[in-house]
Order: sequence, then C-alpha cells, then structure tokens
Amino acid sequence: MREFTSPARFSVEANDSAVDTVFTRATDAPNSVAFRREVDGAWSDVTAGTFAGEVTQVAKGLLAAGLQQGDRVALMSSTRYEWTVIDYAIWASGGVTVPIYETSSAGQVEWILSDAEPVLLVLETAQHVRDTADVVAAAHSIRRTFRIEGETANSGAIDELTSLGHDVADSDVHERVSALRSHDPATLIYTSGTTGRPKGVQLTHANLLAESRGIRETTLKSLLNDHSRTLMFLPLAHVLARAVTIAAFDAGTAVGHSHDIPNLVSTFGTFQPDFILSVPRVFEKVYNTAQQKAHADGKGKIFDAAADAAVAWSEAQDSKAGGAGLVLRVKHAVFDKLVYSKLRAALGGRCQLAISGGAPLGARLGHFYRGIGIPIYEGYGLTETSAAFAVNTIGNQRVGSVGRPIPGNTVRIADDGEIQLRGPVVFSGYWRNDEASAESLDDGWFRTGDLGSLDEDGYITITGRKKELIVTAGGKNVSPAGLEDLLRAHTLVSQAIVVGDQKPFIAALITLDDDALKGWKASHGKPADATAADLANDADLIADIDAAVADANKSVSHAEGIKKYKILPKDFSEESGEMTPTMKLKRNVITKAYVDDIEAIYAK
Repeated sequence: MREFTSPARFSVEANDSAVDTVFTRATDAPNSVAFRREVDGAWSDVTAGTFAGEVTQVAKGLLAAGLQQGDRVALMSSTRYEWTVIDYAIWASGGVTVPIYETSSAGQVEWILSDAEPVLLVLETAQHVRDTADVVAAAHSIRRTFRIEGETANSGAIDELTSLGHDVADSDVHERVSALRSHDPATLIYTSGTTGRPKGVQLTHANLLAESRGIRETTLKSLLNDHSRTLMFLPLAHVLARAVTIAAFDAGTAVGHSHDIPNLVSTFGTFQPDFILSVPRVFEKVYNTAQQKAHADGKGKIFDAAADAAVAWSEAQDSKAGGAGLVLRVKHAVFDKLVYSKLRAALGGRCQLAISGGAPLGARLGHFYRGIGIPIYEGYGLTETSAAFAVNTIGNQRVGSVGRPIPGNTVRIADDGEIQLRGPVVFSGYWRNDEASAESLDDGWFRTGDLGSLDEDGYITITGRKKELIVTAGGKNVSPAGLEDLLRAHTLVSQAIVVGDQKPFIAALITLDDDALKGWKASHGKPADATAADLANDADLIADIDAAVADANKSVSHAEGIKKYKILPKDFSEESGEMTPTMKLKRNVITKAYVDDIEAIYAK
C-alpha cells in the first residue's frame, strides 16, 4: 500500500471561521477591489469595505427573520454577485448555507428541503418561485422565502433583507461571528448523485479554511494576489467554484461572476481574467469549436498541424532530452503567431493559466493547452474533500496526473487500487446518514471509490471508478473513463458512454455535438435540416466516428477496445436526468433509458 503526505504549511485555529476575512479585509484594506460586477455592459469595482457593509446588512436581515446560530438557509441561484453576498451573510449570522443548483428539478429541491430542513429559502427568479411553489409549500421547516430578482428595482432579496434588518445593531452580527468556531458546520452540500439519492456533505469552517489556504499555497500562489482577477462562471452551488472563490477573496483577488455561458467568449474579452476555473467539457468544447471553425474556413490543415505541434512541444518539455528540438521550436513559434495567439485572445488576452477539475481532462488536451501558452493545471477532489484534494502546480506539473495533495493532506492507494484520502479538507460525515458515513470513512480515511495509482513523488493518476469498472463475459476488467475521454476529444462527439458489463465485448453509445454537426453537414453536402437520427447510418458520418473509435482504441489492448457503437438520436442532458449539473454522466439512468439500444448492439 503506497502512501504520500504533503507537509502542512499553515494551521487553522479553534476560533477561526470562513467569514473572518470579510471583516479583516474591510479593516486592513477597505479600498481594495474584492469583486467586479457587470452593470449595463460595463464592469464596476466593489471594494472590500463595500462588500463587508453589504454582508453585514444582509446578515442583520437574516437575524431579523429569526435565524438562530446553526440554522440552515437554502440558496438556489445561478452564479452571480448576490450569491456570494448571501453566502457570507449566512455565515456572519451564524447560519449554514445549503446550496441548490438553479437547474434542479422540483423533485430534487423537495428532497433537499425535506432532508436539510432549512428555516429560510432564497430563490433567484420568479420562474424558480413558480417551479418550486408546491414543494416549498410542503416544506414545513421554511418560515420565509426571499427572491434575488425582485418584481421591481430595489425589491430583491438584498434590499428586502437590508430593510428587514434596519433596526438590528451591527454588534449583533459581530457577536454571531465571534461565537463561530472552526469545527462548526459552514455548509451542507448535496452531492449531485450519479447514482442513488443525493447525500448531504457537511463541511465545517475548518474544512473550507484548510482548502482556501491549501489552494493559495499551490497552483495559484503566484496569481492569487491583489493585482489579479478571475471570472467565475461555474455554478457556485458546486464546491469547486465556491472554494476557489473563497481562496481568491482571502488572497485579495478580484472576482467577477457570469452565468451567460453562450456568450462567455465575449465576456472574457471585456473582463480579461488572469486565470479561469472550469471543467474538462468546457475546454473540450473550446478546442472542438476552434477546430471546426478552422475546417469550415478552409484552414483545417493549418489548425491540425498547429495542434499537433502544440502537443509535441508540450510533451517535449517533459522529456529527458531537454525540451523541443530546433525544428519543433521553429514550428511552434510560427504557429504561435498564426493560431495560438488567437486562441489566447479568445480567453481575454491576459489569461496565464487555467484550473480544471470535476472530471478527467485527458493528456492530449492538457498538452494542447500547455502548448498554446495556457497551461491547464488539473486537480482532483470531491465534495467530501471540500473541492481540490490534489492539484498540479506551477513548476511541478505532470500532464495526465491530477497532481499531489495540497498541504497537510495524505493519500494512499489500497490493495484493490482504491484512492483513499485523509487530512483537514476531508469531511467528517454525511448529514443524518450514519450508515453512509460508516461506509465511506475508515478511521479518518475517506474511501473515494476512485481507482488510481501513486508514484514515488506523490503524483496521483486516476484510472476509473470502482463502481464503473466493466467486467466482460470473458472476465476482462475495463475502466470506461479513458476511452470516453478520448472519444469526446473528437469534434463531432459530444458524449460517450462505454458499456459491456457481462457482455462478450466492449461497445459504446455516442451522442453528437449539435454545433459541430451543423458545420459538418455544410462541409459534407448534407441537408441542413438533417438530424443526428437522420444521419445515424450515413457513410461519411460513420467513417468519421469509426476514425474516432479507432483512435480511442489505440490506448487499450484489443480485448478492451470498442468493437461496436450506436449513435443516439439526441444528446444527454441535465434536463433529461442523464447528466449532473457538473456534466457527469449518470450511467445507471442512461443504461436504463437505452437498454434496448444496448441489447440491439449485442443481438447482431
């Protein structure tokens, strides 16, 4: 059993809390820029002093609404400035935040409200109010509901709570803050649940502080300062976006918010982040869209050659030969002017690096982005580890791995290959679920359910999930994640799910990317209104998907390779219940929904 510990470089004291920085920054640097808000198309600064004032006023409103120390407040909203104000205000009033994805169904909201029993609820829009009306009415614990977007100007949750707390003294808030202890719960996050019902992960202030301080000591150490800024567009209901927001705020970095994903590139152009945080699917989409556009404009050969050169240049940085040779360096320099500079400009022109988490990135994509001058530092963690447990860092990056544990944490690989974690970022148990806690925790070690390896320097490599391991009828063990990542690297492929448990061979269900398909149809002379279902047996499309499958199969043995596949008529989505809000596939839902298609593959 291999084990590695990253030495701690900080400590969390008993009376520390995640909200302390709000008031220390307001005292020490009141005019420093804490956040940037987009108002009427322009970005305006929010100082630390202004932010602390808003947090205090909203916290006073929560006290006036009857919030007691330790009470829970549910918050359902997209990523926006008000989300962060309310989150910190809940802590400042002694409460516990229960985030809910703004895309959650009424059934999902019903489960969280019934299990967490929040006393207050904050919704974002009028549509949220309508969609959840019945389940909110049935949630007997909720005493009052607020809405971020009011019916008129100055009537939203921030203004309503500020008005409600008008007669509450500031000192009442400071007393609540002073009473907080690091072991107190700070948030109750429900896992997005790829299988079964979501479990409530209870994280303490100590967990979040250890995460914030660990992040600031690793990858982002050189960028988390009062001279940089980042744009947060992942859901703040997800622990990764929230943890990096906390770390950025604690370090003095300005944070902007956006939930307008379709117009993200133009937002990058106006905001100009120094670094970004995202999930692999976004990086895949950026690459595939750029490749598709280049081919549509007749520049496909140049783009593909530039991509190959970027990957080769990055791979050469890790070689023992000492880097790229002269010919590759010249190629790389030429393509930097022709291709790479345009891709960097699409991220605002100032972006120095990116952080990826939530799912495996894939080595080729990692090498590509490093090769164009925007290294992606891949990390690894779960809700149960307060977000990142391990991450690649500047000067200590191994593309294809998820890095080493952040300071103060330990990883070990069990005899069956399972990754197990221990340290200050690891939670202490699930909310009101002792059975699940006992299954997941063993003497402080968290059983992740992930399979992987650990090298002598402490770098972790993920190879798959224990529960997702496919065992063919011939007894061959196959981890589907690697094949799926490689399939998604193809421009036309949106999602892929590998199947074959107790079957004679490995197969796959594949969905097509709608945007890429439009360009593909135009360049191949296909009808513009042809759907994925119409083209499922098209010879040209089959040839391209065959090539994608062949490329993916190069990474595994013949017995582990995909022998057959089925192109599905529509993409997987969160709305259909086939994906989580963080774009992870719900295998049990998908395999059940497409059981006939899977059986048809093996019937022939």
